[in-house]
Amino acid sequence: MSNPQQLRYSKEHEWLTDAVEGVSTVGITEHAANALGDVVFVELPAVGSTVTAGESCGELESTKSVSDLYSPVDGEIVEINEDVVGDPSLVNSAPFEGGWLFKVKVSGEPEDLLSADEYTAFAAG
Repeated sequence: MSNPQQLRYSKEHEWLTDAVEGVSTVGITEHAANALGDVVFVELPAVGSTVTAGESCGELESTKSVSDLYSPVDGEIVEINEDVVGDPSLVNSAPFEGGWLFKVKVSGEPEDLLSADEYTAFAAG
């Protein structure tokens, strides 16, 4: 499993891009996608809603379980990935590309996020 170096990661297994004009993209890691199994349903936060770092903002349902989706940052949802809503398997097949979940206008500096190497060590246990 290779975690892209340019991303930052939460201990809840979400990834975050650096902000471009204040907006970051969020998804779940390959480690999380593999642990979930085949994702069959995705519930994402509504555009315009606010999210808080470390708090649940949606759900991912797989053939194994239902898991909360956590926001790695504080901010306002500006876009959700409609492709993932229509085809939740994108979370498994392309967690770092087409399987992204939402875009958030970040408020404040994200805290407690890990580098790729730190996350890899964390995920390994």
